[in-house]
Amino acid sequence: MEVVVMQTYRFTSEDCRLADFRSLVERETDQREYPLAERIEKNVVIYGERFRTALASEDGRDQAERELARVFADGPGVAVFEAAFPDTAVVDRATAAFRVLIEEQHAAGRQAGDHFAKPGANDRVWHALDKLAFRAPEVFVDYYANDVIAAAARAWLGPNYQVTSQVNVVNPGGKAQVAHRDYHLGFMSDEQASRYPAHLHWLSAGLTLQGAVAHTDMPVESGPTMYLPYSQLYGPGYLAFHRPEFIEYFNEHYVQLPLRKGDAAFFNPAVFHGAGENRSAEIKRMANLLQISAAFGRAMEVVNRIGICRAVYPALLDRARSGMSERELHNVVAAAAEGYAFPTNLDNDPPVNGLAPATQADLVWRALCDRWDPATLAKELDQWEARRHPAKP
Repeated sequence: MEVVVMQTYRFTSEDCRLADFRSLVERETDQREYPLAERIEKNVVIYGERFRTALASEDGRDQAERELARVFADGPGVAVFEAAFPDTAVVDRATAAFRVLIEEQHAAGRQAGDHFAKPGANDRVWHALDKLAFRAPEVFVDYYANDVIAAAARAWLGPNYQVTSQVNVVNPGGKAQVAHRDYHLGFMSDEQASRYPAHLHWLSAGLTLQGAVAHTDMPVESGPTMYLPYSQLYGPGYLAFHRPEFIEYFNEHYVQLPLRKGDAAFFNPAVFHGAGENRSAEIKRMANLLQISAAFGRAMEVVNRIGICRAVYPALLDRARSGMSERELHNVVAAAAEGYAFPTNLDNDPPVNGLAPATQADLVWRALCDRWDPATLAKELDQWEARRHPAKP
């Protein structure tokens, strides 16, 4: 990765120099470096059928994930996947479930808060992963069987990643966000972020992958995400995005790409970005925002994964019996279940057949392979959870 080398333990505001920033972001993306890409558009790598075809084989997936890792690390930091859901019917089914949740929030008089907008200005569904699993488990299974989502997550985070999902609907007139970076250090003030050593600024970006699936067509006037490619390369960027000269530069140089329903975009969370202004008269721009965390990190949302596993397992078992591929089944288990063994109570849950105890994902996969009935899996999940409880004083 090309970086600004600084002999410093902590970044400070004095390290934020626009000239250094410009030397990194003012470049052109060379398509020859990304052979699976369809094209380069506004410096962003655009993938399509060639990428999806590669995912059908083990060697192709390895090539695709290696290429994506370069995009996110020292490339432009942003990739768009056209027709990530080639059949948009499952997107429509998920959209219908999300709209019911939004209507219920309105009927109950609840306004979902927002990180970057006034409560009530837009419509947001927090914990959408759980809620979709509980309300529409078959939709959950078909949605998260998606190979593009899984490949992007593995490319940047490796195996055992953790998916969280928040639905965001930006209504006509919805204002643009100020340029920012995202989770973890991106949710802190510059004063708070400056307390963390420089190496954790780099590490923070490697713990999370940001993404979005378009649930409606998103022409530019509807305000799709604004990006500044290559901005993830700038070391003190978690401090710099608060500074007016960097915000001004972003506002003059960002790029936006229209999306169609079923497209997806993924990006390094250290890329300077922000949702655009919805200048349309009638488009309610809906996206399923995916914040995917490495197994070693912590997700923003606490997720009821044991409940998700119980909810979706009957549908998952039905898909397994009817011929869904092993790869797609693995994709769903990765999205639904906890894939990391720790923390746990090692007195009750010792590593028996390796260096770590069985994970929740291991248990669900065993259930699928052995065709357990749902009641058996529910009982085993309860026992798995009980083993992990901390010791009583």
